[in-house]
Amino acid sequence: MSKTTFLRTLALSAGLVLGVTAVLAQSNPSKPVNLMVPYPAGGPSDAIARIFNNQLGKELGQQVLVENLGGVSGALAAQKVLAAPADGSYIFQGSPNEVILAPLANAAVKVKTEDFRLVHPVADAVMVFVTRKDLPANSVDELIALARKSADKPLTYGSVGIGSLYHLILEQVQSQTGIKLAHVPYKGNAPLLQDIGGGQVDFAVLVYSAAMGALAEQGRLKVIGQLGAQRSDLLKNVAAANEGKELKNFSYKIWTGFMVPKSTPESVVTRLHAAIGKTLQDPAVRSALAAQTQVAAAPVTLAEASKFFDTETARYRAIAKQINLQPQ
Repeated sequence: MSKTTFLRTLALSAGLVLGVTAVLAQSNPSKPVNLMVPYPAGGPSDAIARIFNNQLGKELGQQVLVENLGGVSGALAAQKVLAAPADGSYIFQGSPNEVILAPLANAAVKVKTEDFRLVHPVADAVMVFVTRKDLPANSVDELIALARKSADKPLTYGSVGIGSLYHLILEQVQSQTGIKLAHVPYKGNAPLLQDIGGGQVDFAVLVYSAAMGALAEQGRLKVIGQLGAQRSDLLKNVAAANEGKELKNFSYKIWTGFMVPKSTPESVVTRLHAAIGKTLQDPAVRSALAAQTQVAAAPVTLAEASKFFDTETARYRAIAKQINLQPQ
């Protein structure tokens, strides 16, 4: 055998070994899978992960551990997943906030959207306007009117970080209505919701959650509008923002999906995709999602998941460009 032939054979063998190693990592029951949540425990993202981890673990034949790591608009968790071996042992639970918008808004974020592959969307959520309990506004139109009267002392709104979808939405609201607001970024939904309940922040656009609903029932905060194209079945008594005069044709929803590094072997991605799909069909999982005001995602093929991810990336990049979002 010539030296050239030997080296080519060695390289091919090494590639096969790496591929087999990745598959074994995903099929080795003794090696846990880490489901990385880019926010602190207690928020909607954490709740979704804890609904999925046990049943997904059964489908994979491996223990699935939930790991929380907030900060830098979700990029810290994303970077940890990308730094781990691309063998399926780390799954990133993400949304447009972390993998599409954070790189556009935060100069410290080195993650690229193209670094990830969406294996399967898992849930859709309703976004709402939520205010402190004593804010004198009970609809989105009244909130905007109040903001106009408070130009000398702008209303404060919280988000889960600069460049998050919640931040972009309220930047677009300001652009569309001419109001001025003061942005207060947080590391996650849970601490922001706590501060709205405590009256430290005037309002926010957030994912509606069971915790938020409980606080609203207790009179500790108010949910004054939702952002879907029409009222969600989960919130039939809360008007959509576009039902008012100020935000006509204004609608958003947010999705959550399970992602892996783009370099993950196809065999591993296929196995994960199948396990996630089966988990989504589990009645207990679907009921638990509904209890958290989340709707289980519809089944999609891997090709459909990729097309959806590309479409969403283009959509949110266009919004960022429209409001002239600059990395800070």
